[in-house]
Amino acid sequence: MPELSQDLERHLIRPLDPISLRQFVSVCEEGSLARAAEREAVVASALSKRLAALEADLGVSLLLRQPRGVQPTAAGLALLQRAREVLGAMQALRSEMGEFRLGVQGSVRVLASPSALAMRLPEDVAAFLQAHPRIHVGLDERMSPDIVRGVREGSADLGVLWDRIDLSGLEPRAYRSDRLCVALAPDHALARRPSLRLSDVLGLPSVNVSPGGQMDRMLRRQAALLGLEPNHRMQVSSIAAAVRLVGLGMGLAILPLESVAPHAGAGHLALVPLAEPWAVRRFVIVWRSGAALAAPARLLAETLHAAAA
Repeated sequence: MPELSQDLERHLIRPLDPISLRQFVSVCEEGSLARAAEREAVVASALSKRLAALEADLGVSLLLRQPRGVQPTAAGLALLQRAREVLGAMQALRSEMGEFRLGVQGSVRVLASPSALAMRLPEDVAAFLQAHPRIHVGLDERMSPDIVRGVREGSADLGVLWDRIDLSGLEPRAYRSDRLCVALAPDHALARRPSLRLSDVLGLPSVNVSPGGQMDRMLRRQAALLGLEPNHRMQVSSIAAAVRLVGLGMGLAILPLESVAPHAGAGHLALVPLAEPWAVRRFVIVWRSGAALAAPARLLAETLHAAAA
């Protein structure tokens, strides 16, 4: 029994030879040692010896040798399926490494939400293009539902958006995150507070950004849970417009801190963190589940994911 256990352990840990796997597949597909030997450009005796060694390594019979040819056994059929998978994966790996050796080239279409574009996404893509000048990236702004639909339908390779949406049918990877804040005029009564809750500001005159968008809907839901309603004085479609109105004293605005900070200027706005558990927005890179990303799209997705770290 100890000898049998050692023999089995030797079979399990010995690495399989890809050449033997390829030649085994050829024999199964040709149904003949002679034809397989011709296909593999080896002599039949060498092929037979290699197959015998493979059977000895695995400890099972793989082929039924008959006068009119060979057929795989049950174990042989199982190995045939796995061998094709392994050889296909190795070929794909070789091809992919060849692309990197030559310099990956191609194009990637990316759909991004306005919030993602207001963050570091343009800078991240620009850095990627500088490192990979043979890749073209098409970056289009879309609302989150359109991004999800476009990636699901295959009209875009990647999407970058806030994760507060149904992502079924998509493969997500973490990207960057930001935190919501309350933007106020510097002389506002709440401007010197270290943080604010939503209940502190809901009754005050405010500027609504992108009505009907994801953030607007979320804020209205949170207000409804408090039994309150926002007091919007005016509505705008961009962060830059909201910043200008807040600076003029037209009201406060709830905005993403990382996006609004470059617009704030020295002393033009007070930015007070919104102290709510839902105030951190997490963004993701998505692609269609089960889709085999081309090397340029996969490289961009990996680069953006690494930026999150």
